Amino acid sequence: MEPAGAYGAGKAGAVSFDPVAFFTHPRTVLRLLSWVFSMVVFSCIVNEGYINIGSERLLCVFNNNADACNYGVTVGVACFLGSIFFLILDIYFPTMSNVKDRRRAVLLDLIFSGLASFLWFVGFCFLANQWQMTSPDELPLAQGSDAARATIAFCFFSILTWAVLTLSALRRFLTGSNANLFTWQHLDQTPSNARATPYPIANGTTIVTTNPYQAPPFTETLDPQKLTQQRPMAPAF
Repeated sequence: MEPAGAYGAGKAGAVSFDPVAFFTHPRTVLRLLSWVFSMVVFSCIVNEGYINIGSERLLCVFNNNADACNYGVTVGVACFLGSIFFLILDIYFPTMSNVKDRRRAVLLDLIFSGLASFLWFVGFCFLANQWQMTSPDELPLAQGSDAARATIAFCFFSILTWAVLTLSALRRFLTGSNANLFTWQHLDQTPSNARATPYPIANGTTIVTTNPYQAPPFTETLDPQKLTQQRPMAPAF
C-alpha cells in the first residue's frame, strides 16, 4: 500500500509531469552535466585525439598509446548513454507502483553512478599520466594538444558530478521510506494563502493543516481499536 503523498495524487500514474520542476531539480542538472561532459570527452578524442605523422597510421596523442584513447572513448560513450537512460528513468520513476521496482531502480542508479565515478577517476589518472609522458616531438605544431587538455579536464569534472550522483543515490536508497521520493510535487513550496484542510479526530476536535497530502498526526485521543486495525505502510522507493 502506497501513501497518497508518494505520487501526489493517491495512485501511480496519476501524477502529471512538470518539466520546469524536473529540469531544475539538482539531480537532473547533474545528469545533464554528466551527459555533456562525457560527450565532450569522447568527441575530443574521436575528432582530434589521433594524429598522422608521415604515414597512414593514426597515432593517439596520449603518448601514442592507443589504449588511452580507447579507454576515454569507451567510458565516455558508456556514461553518455547511461546519463540518457537514467534521465528517462527519473521521468518514469513516479509512475512505478511496485516497491521492489522502485528499490531496484535506485539500487541500479547507485551501482552505475559509483562505477562511473571510479572509471572516470581511473581515466583521469591514466590520461594525465600518458599526456605527461608525451614529448613535444611526438606532436608537431602541437596537434591535438587542446583536445588532450580538454579531455583530461572534463574527465576530472565527470568525477565530481558522478560522485555527487552516487551520494544522492545512496541517500535515497538509505531513506527509501520517504513517500515523496523522486516526485516533483514535494519540491513545490506551499503557498501562503493555501486552503487549510481539516482532519476530524475521534473526540470531535479538529486538526488543521495546509498540506493536503499530510496524514493526520498521532494523538492520544484516537480510538486504540482503530489504530490496531490500520495496515502498516510499505516503504516507498
